[in-house]
Amino acid sequence: MLRRPVIPTLVEFTSRAEREDYSHRIMQRLDIDVDQYAILNIHRIGIDAPVTFVFEQLSTWNARSSWWPNRIARLEAANRRLEHIRVFFLGRKKHLLGLKTPLFGLNVIPLFEMHVLRIQEVPDTLDFDNARYMFYRCSGGYPVGVVIAYVRSPIAARSEPDQTQFFFAVGFNFYGKQDWPETHLINSIWERIHNRVTANVLNRFKRECESRFRKVLEPEERPAAGS
Repeated sequence: MLRRPVIPTLVEFTSRAEREDYSHRIMQRLDIDVDQYAILNIHRIGIDAPVTFVFEQLSTWNARSSWWPNRIARLEAANRRLEHIRVFFLGRKKHLLGLKTPLFGLNVIPLFEMHVLRIQEVPDTLDFDNARYMFYRCSGGYPVGVVIAYVRSPIAARSEPDQTQFFFAVGFNFYGKQDWPETHLINSIWERIHNRVTANVLNRFKRECESRFRKVLEPEERPAAGS
């Protein structure tokens, strides 16, 4: 949260029209209306590795993933297909001080749960972007609506030089199902923390993917005969 990311990743909307354009693109690709969410955070980073390789790395997302902040939001997946994921704040599965009821009425154990809506492992026949993605609906004490992890090939017209473009998007209304009034200050603080963490996560994921792909390309070093 304190480290400034080397590569800025936040997609900033300079106008309502630009926000609506992104919402329309998401609707076209995923058939989900994200315009219903007051906050739509989209992060993007280029990765110099093939789309298939990047998605394979993303598909190993678990509690041991060094690029994910498991010390803050520890993952627990029900199976290897990542169809149902629970996230625990600081890894805690019990209420603070042994309390049997949620603290201040907030049930944050688990922090939130991710229920898969669709996992696209191979691109559609007519998909010229070579896209693959994981798409979740969320529930729980932490007010997240949807989570989208999306990878595709670069689009030349947009001057995207890397082999893969990785998008990580979260859409939600800050208080979720809670009956609390919206407070701009809290929204602003939440977005600053979330955006800083997400940017660092994407930077770390990029480094790991590119490092692992370079190792795949390197020829195996074998000892010379008689050594």
